[in-house]
Amino acid sequence: MSTVLKVSARPPVFRGEGLFYDGKHAEARPIDLSINEKRGVLLGEGLDWPLDKIRLVPDVAGKDLVILRHRDDPAARLILTDEALLTRLPEKDRSAPVARRGRLAAWALGAIASVALILFVLVPLMADQLAEHLPPEGEKALGEVTLKQIREALDDSGLQPIAFCTGPQGERALRRIEDRLTTQMDPPADLTIHVLDHDMVNAFALPGGHVVFFRGLIDEAETPEEIAAVMAHEIGHVISRDPTRHALRSAGSIGVLGLIFGDFAGGAIVLFVTEQLIEAQYSQGAEAEADVFAHDLMQRADLSPAALAVMFERFRTLAGGDAEGFIGHFLSHPRLGDRIAAAREAVPEGFQPRPLLDPGEWRALQGICEGEQAF
Repeated sequence: MSTVLKVSARPPVFRGEGLFYDGKHAEARPIDLSINEKRGVLLGEGLDWPLDKIRLVPDVAGKDLVILRHRDDPAARLILTDEALLTRLPEKDRSAPVARRGRLAAWALGAIASVALILFVLVPLMADQLAEHLPPEGEKALGEVTLKQIREALDDSGLQPIAFCTGPQGERALRRIEDRLTTQMDPPADLTIHVLDHDMVNAFALPGGHVVFFRGLIDEAETPEEIAAVMAHEIGHVISRDPTRHALRSAGSIGVLGLIFGDFAGGAIVLFVTEQLIEAQYSQGAEAEADVFAHDLMQRADLSPAALAVMFERFRTLAGGDAEGFIGHFLSHPRLGDRIAAAREAVPEGFQPRPLLDPGEWRALQGICEGEQAF
């Protein structure tokens, strides 16, 4: 009778070469590797790693290397050119524990706090200071470039920017409203009034004295006094240089985020600033000051501040209430209901307004986009 000897298969002894980064020096050094079966460790000059504590690190670059690390050593790396060793590593696919969690959390919180300090304190402070020293020609140029980008961003066809409405009779009527307001100012404001052929119900101010109306707002207004009230409000922002500060803050904030995330450059900055300026969500103080400025300017021009309340009421009806974020800055805080009440309370007792436009001029203003247009 023959006897069959059964010999249990044993894995071959591993021997190989690799590059070892010890985590203390910048350069890797070649290393001869072997496995001590009795101790269950991977050995090499300066390396003594238990097999069950070796973890596989993904090669995210060329994906052609075997990169290993010790579970408890976050810095050291062992690089191999073949995968023969992987079958001997029972825990290679387990995640290594995160070292020094508390310190990492503290650093993360510190980084978040630093970014918040920059975005909400330092950037606004620097923007306010820069706005005060920006020369008029620079501010005007900033407004012109931003207006160009706004017109291009609002065009759905992508063929040409949103047109300016330049009907001659309508423009004359608009100039009459502007003159009625600015002649009451000393010195008079240096303004450039635009009407864009777009159905958005909005108006906003840009750096350098640019005041922009959308056709949709003129369509919704029922009297020229309502247009004058909106214009007076925007002039208040121009005088306080709110649009310039707002543009500088937005550009500064997106620049800081770009340094962090690396994806906020070029056109993204322009689009972000454009969106912010159209919405024009100024602070509560800036909005309240622009309202008060409009109340006073309307009175001096023999126009009733209540026209601003009428326009606000129409906005509130369109929004379905005191909703946030509707029709740009007109629905930013303070609450629209409070702004309506303040505008009505600003009308002096016995105040007698003086007519602004005759019916023909008002019709011409409402049809300003039906005549000539410019691109």
